[in-house]
Amino acid sequence: MNAEIIIFIIYLVFMLSIGVFFFFRSRSGGEKGYFLGGRQMGAWVSALSAGASDMSAWVLMGLPASIYALGIGQAWIAIGLAIGYALSWIYEAPRLRRFSIVANDSITIPQYLTNRFLSKSKALQILCAVIFLVAYTIYSASSIKACGTLFSTVIGMDATVAMYIAAVIIIAYTFLGGFSAVCWTDFFQGLLMLAALLVAPIFALALIQGGQAVSSFSAMPEGYWNLFSNWKDIVSGLGWGLGYFGMPHIIIRFMSLKSDKELKKSAKIGITWTTLIVIFSVAAGCIGRVFLGDIDDSSIVFITMVRKMFPVIISGILLSAILAAAMSTADSQLLAASSSFASDVYKPVIRKGKAGEKEMMWAGRIVVLAIAIISVIIASNPNSGTIMGLVENAWGVFGAAFGPAIMLSLFWKRFTFGGAVAGILVGALVDIGWLAFLSSTGIYEIIPGTILGLVAAVVVSLLGKAPSKEVEELFDTAVSSEL
Repeated sequence: MNAEIIIFIIYLVFMLSIGVFFFFRSRSGGEKGYFLGGRQMGAWVSALSAGASDMSAWVLMGLPASIYALGIGQAWIAIGLAIGYALSWIYEAPRLRRFSIVANDSITIPQYLTNRFLSKSKALQILCAVIFLVAYTIYSASSIKACGTLFSTVIGMDATVAMYIAAVIIIAYTFLGGFSAVCWTDFFQGLLMLAALLVAPIFALALIQGGQAVSSFSAMPEGYWNLFSNWKDIVSGLGWGLGYFGMPHIIIRFMSLKSDKELKKSAKIGITWTTLIVIFSVAAGCIGRVFLGDIDDSSIVFITMVRKMFPVIISGILLSAILAAAMSTADSQLLAASSSFASDVYKPVIRKGKAGEKEMMWAGRIVVLAIAIISVIIASNPNSGTIMGLVENAWGVFGAAFGPAIMLSLFWKRFTFGGAVAGILVGALVDIGWLAFLSSTGIYEIIPGTILGLVAAVVVSLLGKAPSKEVEELFDTAVSSEL
């Protein structure tokens, strides 16, 4: 236990040092530097940062727990995520990077959607910012909850105290270093997550073959190995992939890359990383079921497996991957929410465009602090739900609200500002309504939310006035540009 604590402390100090480094390095970088890294991110950092900000602690705790408890049929979530992530890099990333530059060098998703239509209205920016603040608070709570579970299980610390400590560390380096600090911490965290997920299942499988398993592959519950046992699991699992097209804290990485050449390289790295992560996350769940047999809490299957197989120093390093997963997602979410509030609400609406860059950065930092505090309160509530459940809810809202609007803005010249507002609003409301009243159907709410959001965006665009000549010229410039 003492060795694991020391390793955790070393890891947390390392993360903080990155934040301090970028605080001093980027003090003169201004708003664009703090919120988007000055569009100077390289392929490796952007790829692993996008992946790590996506694959939070649920990939080490939530998904293995679902596979462990419910069977291989839950692997459709991993399949859907791998497909959706690959498609977002291949089709969405190149255009979003170019469009965001042509659209008045936009640095946030709401800002891009407004500038894409050359609109003076702030309605879209405010609507997006409200959804961001609500959904990211829930999403961040899942990451902070995972930190509490880790510390409580490993070192016996009170889970609530552990959540506050984790939140303080995350706030500190996000508060100090902004986007660059978040991306570089995510880069190292992404490497650690991949190493842990590769090592643990492979070693456990070797021990199983050596006869050191509680159960056997043939002794699993009936239907455990049936990938096609439930069509609802298949549809809902594949539906997870829809989330990538509208996930602001992930697709903002596409906008930060310094060139199209770096983007192509980053796409190959990112797709490979994510595919390996989801494959071995599924492996951790099913191999853990055989290796450990029945355990009381399925959410700690990865933790239990690692601590049973390795000496404390190795287990401390591998379990730091859970910290890495939780922190790499929480920091990205906090920064995305704060940048949206500062750039899309505080400066244009509250300060009427009079806020300077330093004031903007401090407004963003205050939002980081506020969201983190609320997230800890949610996470520490015993009735807040599971880690996987919190992620599922936030993921659905983002995907349904923003996915259709962003993709239409990139590929449909006739798309209008009114269509974007309608698509985002309908997508979010249908997703939330389905979760509240129709979740018993077993169909993930992101699917009806995305479909109806897309329909609303298209119908309102076709019924409304066609885009102006200037908006059409912006679209043509972005499509044909090489930046």
